[in-house]
Amino acid sequence: MRSVLARAATYRRLMLRRWRRARVGRRLLPRGMVLGLGLSLLVLLATFGWALAYLGASTDGRALTYDEVTALVGDRRVVEATFQDEDAQIVGRYVAGPKAPSGEGTFRLAYPKSDAVTGQLSDDLVTHGARVVFDKQPTKATVRLVTTFLLPLMILANLFTLLFSFSRGGTSGIGEVMTFGSIGAKRQKRGRTAPITFDDVAGADEAVAELREVRDYLADPERYEDMGAQPPKGVLLFGPPGCGKTLLAKAVAGEAGVPFFSVAGAEFVESLVGVGAARVRDLFRRVRAVAPAIVFIDELDAAGRKRGTGGGGGGSDEREQTLNQLLVEMDGFDVSSGIVVMAATNRPDIIDPALMRPGRFDRHVTVDQPDLHGREEILQLHAAGKPVSIMVDFGYLARRTPGFTGADLANVVNEAALLAVREGHSEIDTPELEEAIQRVLSGPKRRGRMLSPEERKRTAYHEAGHCVAAAASGRVGAVHRVSIVARSRTLGASAMPEGDAELLTMSRLTDQLVVGMAGLAAEELVFGEPSSGSEQDLEQATDTARDMVARYGMNPRLGRARLVGRAADAFLGGDLPLGAISGQTHQDMDAEIRGLLADAEGRATDVLVLHREVLDLLATRLEAEETLEGPDLEAVLALVRPEVALFDAPSSNGHGPSKVR
Repeated sequence: MRSVLARAATYRRLMLRRWRRARVGRRLLPRGMVLGLGLSLLVLLATFGWALAYLGASTDGRALTYDEVTALVGDRRVVEATFQDEDAQIVGRYVAGPKAPSGEGTFRLAYPKSDAVTGQLSDDLVTHGARVVFDKQPTKATVRLVTTFLLPLMILANLFTLLFSFSRGGTSGIGEVMTFGSIGAKRQKRGRTAPITFDDVAGADEAVAELREVRDYLADPERYEDMGAQPPKGVLLFGPPGCGKTLLAKAVAGEAGVPFFSVAGAEFVESLVGVGAARVRDLFRRVRAVAPAIVFIDELDAAGRKRGTGGGGGGSDEREQTLNQLLVEMDGFDVSSGIVVMAATNRPDIIDPALMRPGRFDRHVTVDQPDLHGREEILQLHAAGKPVSIMVDFGYLARRTPGFTGADLANVVNEAALLAVREGHSEIDTPELEEAIQRVLSGPKRRGRMLSPEERKRTAYHEAGHCVAAAASGRVGAVHRVSIVARSRTLGASAMPEGDAELLTMSRLTDQLVVGMAGLAAEELVFGEPSSGSEQDLEQATDTARDMVARYGMNPRLGRARLVGRAADAFLGGDLPLGAISGQTHQDMDAEIRGLLADAEGRATDVLVLHREVLDLLATRLEAEETLEGPDLEAVLALVRPEVALFDAPSSNGHGPSKVR
């Protein structure tokens, strides 16, 4: 008996879904009526044009002035005259006479401005023997009345009806008015393209494992109902841009085989009060009609930002009304309805806590940058179907691209394909992929930017200083490539990826400072003064030193304290603000940051002085060859021995904090 009731309930839900789909997909007007309206509009426009031509005054005869007609009347040359009221003109016929106009013919004269003058002219015509006729033109009067009032109203009514019938897609201005309170959610089309599945996702195994449960629920909800388990109503995907949050949501929909609605959070936000809330209601109404389905809201922070921030207008603020409606809608459907709301954001820290609680977005899935194995899988996934050489080592390329997102890696493979086409190659090989990595990191080569011999030499010593300092710190294997070819805004670059380390020790950060300041130290050592080419190095080194002192508590003088705030600016996403510290602490913090930078420069100078021959050799080869990588670079840097004791000792210039390590 229970199984029979269950089947009956399933059948009832199926029929209800079909009825809802038919109701949602119904046209505003039948196709035949739309065609009829179009034809009638054409007929009305043609009639309107004919009426305008019909109402035009007759142009037959010679146009005469009032004085000329008066002269003809005085000479008794006018035989007949017709006063046409609707055309507001006098049409007549005159015979030949001695005076101009010579000969005989017809004439026309516009009504004089004065009714008295018109009456006098009529009397003169009768007095001098002309036959006078007054034509009120009733037909033209009727046509003019219809053309002036009725036809324009009919045309406008027909036109507006047609525009309203096409307002479903919201593609016209009238459609925007009609659908102002509806959301333009994009529904995934079935049968046109192959659905995206989890096989199309690589490098996000943990996120895929979390989302398989959502797929299983949408595909077989009875299994969870029998167990009494409640699947998540909402899934929030957060992580850096380009890591595949939207791709994962589409993969869940493709795996489950259910409708997929995609909408941007900014589409809910509107300057008019109440529009955002109306669009939220419209979205969930459409989704309920075709459930089970997935709703994906991209950039949720645009509509789900914390309430009470940004100087809003309290309860009447449009953003808050939109958020409140979203909260109500997510509480307004039962888990058995088969609706799962997925959202993505780069800023989970500014999402309203009411959205993050269980019952709304129950599950939070981190979609982070892929690790080494994930990057290799992503590269292989994007290389599939492309003519890639069998000699390409994707593991080596994955080691060269730490910190790259899935979008970056897809761009690498695409740039390599473009380079292969440009060079006329039949396959994508390792050189194209390595050049593509450099293009993604630093931009394309700027061959047109010619450096003077002095600038070329200075750039070579600058980049050689970075490499020598990195080798002396025991990281010679991390230096893959060094070049003095200008790219984007830089004159040279050294490829020294930091790897996939999650935790950075104080020793590692100090080594980064030394390597970062080594370019400036090399310029001072060789040329006696620095240049503006060290700007980016100084920026990165200053940020690292500030983090060590103010965020990580790696300074004995200031102690283990966090001196900057935890949250960035609420709207601009700016730098971390200072915490509640005194002016003296602020001065001490600045002094320690400067001390760390000065100490790192001193240590870098000591290393370069000790390995001056290697520095000169590497700079000379860079001047000649522009780029060194692989075995050629390793052979030169092998001459540098790790100077652990030198890195641990205080710098020779006497600068620096009270204790670095």
